[in-house]
Amino acid sequence: MTSFSTCFFKNISEIVGLIDIKMVEQITDELLALRNRNGRLFFLGVGGSAANCSHAVNDFRKLCGIETYTPTDNVSEITARTNDDGWSSTFSAWLQVSRANENDAVFILSVGGGNRENNVSPNLISALDESKKRGLTILGIVGRNGGYTKQIGDFVLTIPMVDPEYVTAHAESFQSLVLHCIAFHPKLKCCASKWESLIQVTAAK
Repeated sequence: MTSFSTCFFKNISEIVGLIDIKMVEQITDELLALRNRNGRLFFLGVGGSAANCSHAVNDFRKLCGIETYTPTDNVSEITARTNDDGWSSTFSAWLQVSRANENDAVFILSVGGGNRENNVSPNLISALDESKKRGLTILGIVGRNGGYTKQIGDFVLTIPMVDPEYVTAHAESFQSLVLHCIAFHPKLKCCASKWESLIQVTAAK
């Protein structure tokens, strides 16, 4: 009998072969243009995607020199907004206070991308509407069919769904993988990463 682990990683290899590399490159080019115009990058996501947002803020600030933020890094503000005003406006209100504008970009990380009809990820939907109104470039890495993010986004990568039983695990795993590809892309990476630098120094001796 084939083990679960074998099946899981077989699915991963299938997804790798189906990734839209052209879209990955387009997102990279958009982030390069963003940096060149001194724009800011706002990552939005919930659950495991929120954790990936925090990781991305680190990488894009430290490795790529892009001014990057995510609202979920400030638990006090996000819980205060949820408690006082409701969950659906948390991200859109944060973008308003950030004075997000056409010089900036929003980057959505989500398993489903939001669905207005089924009231799934209403805070992402409100944030997308706010971003559109303010003229931000909308980027994304999403699963399933891409949802509302794919519908109104400018450059959105959809992670292929090869097994609906594990769409969350695959989508959130590939968010991290693709973001690392972009952050380490020679077009964007402008600062040395520690371990790679140490390996090069050791090899030169």
